[in-house]
Amino acid sequence: MTQRLHLVFGGELTDPQKTEFENVDDIHVVGMFPNYETAYNAWKSEAQRTVDNAHMRYFIAHIHRLRDEASEASPTEELGG
Repeated sequence: MTQRLHLVFGGELTDPQKTEFENVDDIHVVGMFPNYETAYNAWKSEAQRTVDNAHMRYFIAHIHRLRDEASEASPTEELGG
């Protein structure tokens, strides 16, 4: 079975309608998870814990999408890959 790593992280945003963090130094890294299900459960727990703060957001980053093991070097989605 292929391992598909996911990173869960979050922090306070400058505006609830955007995804820009107020202070990058204060980003809370929840952890790295071996599959989407465990990442989702961690994300949900943190999101529910901070539900009263409209500026606080947590995200799941699909780390396995950043690198194509078959290629020597693959671009990230953000770079147009």
